[in-house]
Amino acid sequence: MPSFDIISKTELAEVENAIQGVVREVGTRFDFKGSHCTIERKEAVITINADDDLKLKQMQELLKVHITRRKLDPGCLEFKDEQKATGNSRRQEVVVKQGIEQTLGKKIVKDIKDAKLKVQVSIQGDELRVTGKKRDELQEAIAFVKGLKIEQPLQFTNFRD
Repeated sequence: MPSFDIISKTELAEVENAIQGVVREVGTRFDFKGSHCTIERKEAVITINADDDLKLKQMQELLKVHITRRKLDPGCLEFKDEQKATGNSRRQEVVVKQGIEQTLGKKIVKDIKDAKLKVQVSIQGDELRVTGKKRDELQEAIAFVKGLKIEQPLQFTNFRD
């Protein structure tokens, strides 16, 4: 029986390359001269430290631009609430999304069932397995899921006949 998997994986090496690009650009830009703005990554969490709100917003935009340059979808970044740090400085954590969360998985399964496609969808941890009788039905399911307005980047892998 033909099947494929829907996954959401982000290459952390590319994220690290994007962060290094942001660090280089912050070091050379005139508007960041003398500021104490930093960005660092630990596992799948990026921490942005900035002197004020304006610089924090600029760092967020720089991160999105560099992520896009590395051919990653900026939808893989989940910006948490910004926090006040010492003095007037700001701190914000950005989570790099890995895997499909349970709520998003259930939403995708429900949408596929509501579309009355002739496929079965099962949730397997942080990925979805879609099976059908014909290859064409699976291709319809891929097109349908791509048409959904999902902010998180999805990949379709492990296509088997």
